[in-house]
Amino acid sequence: MLRRTLLAALIAAVAAFGLYWWLTAPAALAVPAPTRSPDLANGQELFNAGGCSSCHAVPNQPDRLRLGGGLALGSPFGTFYVPNISPDPADGIGRWSEADFVNAVMRGISPEGTHYFPAFPYTSYHLAKIDDVRDLFAYLKTLPPVSGRVRDHALPFPFNIRRNVGIWKLLFMNTGPFVADAARSPQWNRGAYLVNGFGHCAECHSPRNLLGGIITAQRFAGGPNPEGEGWVPNITQQGIGSWSEKDIADFLETGDMPEGDSASGAMRPVIKNLAQLTAEDRAAMAAYLKSLPPVQGPTPPKKKEGG
Repeated sequence: MLRRTLLAALIAAVAAFGLYWWLTAPAALAVPAPTRSPDLANGQELFNAGGCSSCHAVPNQPDRLRLGGGLALGSPFGTFYVPNISPDPADGIGRWSEADFVNAVMRGISPEGTHYFPAFPYTSYHLAKIDDVRDLFAYLKTLPPVSGRVRDHALPFPFNIRRNVGIWKLLFMNTGPFVADAARSPQWNRGAYLVNGFGHCAECHSPRNLLGGIITAQRFAGGPNPEGEGWVPNITQQGIGSWSEKDIADFLETGDMPEGDSASGAMRPVIKNLAQLTAEDRAAMAAYLKSLPPVQGPTPPKKKEGG
């Protein structure tokens, strides 16, 4: 009887592990052969829209194009260290293929076939067009290689198990492409593409649940800073309803708000990137943001007296 019980338990354990292994397997995107030469100007525009240098530039040095990584990103799950994405062949992405890069950006899968942690906002980048990602890759290869391997993430168990990210992706990651709204203008659709895709604005401007997934019903409604300090504002009409499209576009260029305040904290380097965009793309982002319906987000903590 004991032998049968142990055998049944062993079979159940093997079956459970097999199911876990199947559910958490990285699902790479089949990348078709390119049909055109890369557009470096478009790659540069998307580099700035995505704010790549905000995270990947080497900290505490003035050159935003030295993408050697090393920035520490705090979170409720531990500290993530942003990797080197310069063209350095040893420490960066100099040996990556185009397919490697597309799968990293759009699926969160490394060239070795493991999951990247969702501190990398591939949950937004999956909306990108493959040709746009190719253009971004081609642009990155024109930047200076930076040597230096970034340290490993500092995450406690079980958050340090990359395979578990497969379950997280099943719960919170949609891999569908961006679908233009035929009822909207080309400008609005361009803005929607940039804000939701490369711009990944919702990644910071939305509250998250206990597992770190965005609360869909409160998308763009602000919440606690994912890095643990401060509060990220509501950018629906509930939060910036008094702003005009021009106010929003001007803010994306200068960081200056219509009421006289200026962007601070993590938003300042974001503005430096967005200021590099064409005026047309900033206007498109503004048109889309102005169209967001009012959504009530979490209540910010009261400011301390004198704060």
